Amino acid sequence: MRLRLAFVLCALLAVVPALVPSATAAPEEDASAVPLPSIGATTTQVASGLRRPTAVVAPDDGTDRLFITEKSGTVRVYHPDTGLERTPLIDITASVDESGNERGLLGIALPSDFADSRVLYLAYTAPPDGAVTLARYRLDGSRLEPLLSQEHAEYNNHNGGQLAFGPDGNLYWSIGDGGGSGDPFRSGQRLDTLLGKIMRIDVSRACGSLAYCVPADNPFVDTPGARAEIWLYGLRNPWRFSFDRADGSMWIGDVGQGHWEEIDHIAPGRGGLNLGWSCYEGLEKFTDGDCGPGEEYTEPVFTYSPYTGGCSVIGGHVYRGREYADLVGGTYIATDYCSSTVWALRPDGRGGYEQAEIGRTPTQVTSVGTTVDGEFYMVNDLPGGLHKVSFSREEPTCRVDRTVRAWGTGMTVDLTVTNTGDAPVNGWTLEFPLTLDQTIVSDWNTDLTQLSNVIKASDATHNATIAPGASITLGYLAEHTGDTTPPPRFTLNGDACAVGR
Repeated sequence: MRLRLAFVLCALLAVVPALVPSATAAPEEDASAVPLPSIGATTTQVASGLRRPTAVVAPDDGTDRLFITEKSGTVRVYHPDTGLERTPLIDITASVDESGNERGLLGIALPSDFADSRVLYLAYTAPPDGAVTLARYRLDGSRLEPLLSQEHAEYNNHNGGQLAFGPDGNLYWSIGDGGGSGDPFRSGQRLDTLLGKIMRIDVSRACGSLAYCVPADNPFVDTPGARAEIWLYGLRNPWRFSFDRADGSMWIGDVGQGHWEEIDHIAPGRGGLNLGWSCYEGLEKFTDGDCGPGEEYTEPVFTYSPYTGGCSVIGGHVYRGREYADLVGGTYIATDYCSSTVWALRPDGRGGYEQAEIGRTPTQVTSVGTTVDGEFYMVNDLPGGLHKVSFSREEPTCRVDRTVRAWGTGMTVDLTVTNTGDAPVNGWTLEFPLTLDQTIVSDWNTDLTQLSNVIKASDATHNATIAPGASITLGYLAEHTGDTTPPPRFTLNGDACAVGR
């Protein structure tokens, strides 16, 4: 029986105790003293001409290079001094099926001995039927050696494709649920398929007829009918995951069906957890989902609704570099393919997570990578660019104070919005999420719209202007069936606000 973790962030909007620890104590460089709304993320384009890049990694070989995969089956090299090389380092286009929007060369991982071995690992979809494939590639000799594959013929989407070596030296690989809509094959909850899973294998040696070994402590090695390679299950399309360099925990961005995008945070060694799909999408029961009797699920630590403009969460990394350690050390950074929102998440020391929107990325980011030293880069899709990520301290120009009065199944919320900037606000929209169990009944001093759990409160004409240092008040009456905790996140005209009492 696996525990359903009580890590609830955006949708439940409450700080609750963790039933299972998700991370070890924060390292000394964590920048917990800097409020997340006081951090701004920006990007600078450093290269163009990439063709649908999908992933970026850095070899630890003293060269300061980045390797960038392209959907068609090539790996390009970028150096900060000389730019993007014209000739690909690797070309396996003849072995890659890039039909459909989501097929192609999807992931790349470099072992710790790459500088000596000149060996790396690639994840791609292979012809003729799009089988999701893991292969070893030897730069010396340009040899591609398929190691493991999963049939994926019916639909061309939900291929996953992330590869990463964990702190234990094993290789982890994600595959989506097989595509289509609503998990038609019930893959997420099945253990006899690699679809909808994250796998863990030892690629440093071979075992019997396998070109790899299954670690003896994988959770399902002794489960009849189960694939022994499985590490985590109940995933929809875990396009990007990463490991925190400091504590070894895993962060997963799992793309949602249509109501919720989610981020999961898994403590080191916690194999065998069920992340819920398709019984749950985010924190919400999925209509006609596959819910097994007595099964328990690990909840995400953060969810957001596509009503915010998002469509596909792009999982990132915990910042462990030096340049911005005083600002974002120990902070997880992710984005979304459609909204380009930069999300920052950070354990709050009380079992929950702080979170904020801290900027915008270029359009259609597909992957976040780090240098050997832990600095951030991003690649984006159809524009085909490489972008360096920077962080700065930018104090919010707004503050929201709230007063909540709850009774039975009703609650009244008064919000005071203060312009803490130097310029007047002429026309405003305040946006914030509610918990899943809250429904707006009426409002005052605003024109309020509720979409899913997303609230958009606009000015009521008479209060459209907020002078520097001035405040306006608004509020709403809501019905609720459970949690009445006020939301921790507000944006005014798209800018994050500090949150008062």
